Amino acid sequence: MKEPPFEGILLVDKPIGITSHDIVDRLRRKLKMKKVGHAGTLDPLATGLMIMLIGKATKVSQFLISLDKGYSGEFLLGIEKDTQDSDGETISEKPIPDWIDEDRIRQEMEKFIGDQYQTPPMFSAKKVDGVALYKMARKGKIIEREPRFIRISDLVLNDWSSPKGKFSMACSKGTYVRTVFHDLGQTLECGAHLTALRRTKIDQFSIEAAKTLEEIEDLNLGNFQSNLIPIHKAVPSHAL
Repeated sequence: MKEPPFEGILLVDKPIGITSHDIVDRLRRKLKMKKVGHAGTLDPLATGLMIMLIGKATKVSQFLISLDKGYSGEFLLGIEKDTQDSDGETISEKPIPDWIDEDRIRQEMEKFIGDQYQTPPMFSAKKVDGVALYKMARKGKIIEREPRFIRISDLVLNDWSSPKGKFSMACSKGTYVRTVFHDLGQTLECGAHLTALRRTKIDQFSIEAAKTLEEIEDLNLGNFQSNLIPIHKAVPSHAL
C-alpha cells in the first residue's frame, strides 16, 4: 500500500507526561504512514517545541538535531533527586545556607556559561555498549560516563522566591538542562533539581509556531500538507 505523499517538517508543542516517541506514534496513526520521526527528544516531564519529520524530511534529521536550543524552566533548591528532576526519588534534603541569596545564585549560574564538558546523568537514554543508561540506573547500577562537549551561551535567573527559581537558557545540542541545575545545587552545597522545563526555541524555529496535539488531531488530511514546512526552507541547500 502506497503511503500518503506528506513531506516536510511539523512543529509540535509537546505536552507534559508523554514521551517523544508517543508524539511519533500519534502522527503515524493520524497520517497512516510509517515514515515519521523527530529531531531531538524531550523528557516526559518537559513540554514545548519538537521538530517532527514527515516523509523524506526524516533524511535530514542529523542536521536539525545539531541545532542550538532555547529553554525556560523552574528549579528547587534543597532537595536532590536521583533523576535530577521531579520525576525521581529523593536522595537528600538539606537546609538552604543563609549565604544563598538571589545575587549569589546569579553569580553561580553565570559560571556555567561557555564551553565545557558535561557528564550525562545515569537516568538518560544515552547508550553504553548498546544499553540505555536509565535501564542500568533502574537496577541500581552506576557506571562511569564519558563527559561530552557542550556550550551554554546564556543562562539567566528570571525570578527567585526561595527555595524556587525560574530561569531561561540557550545551549548547544546534547545539553542536559537538569544536570546543570543538579550541578548548581552541588555548588551551592544544598542540592537542587529541575521541577519544570519548556523548550521554547530550536534555532530559527519558535514555540509560537508550533501546534498542540489537539490542533493536529483536528487538521483535515486534505490540507495537512499546507501545514508542513518545506524541507528546503528548514535546511540549507548544502545539507540536502
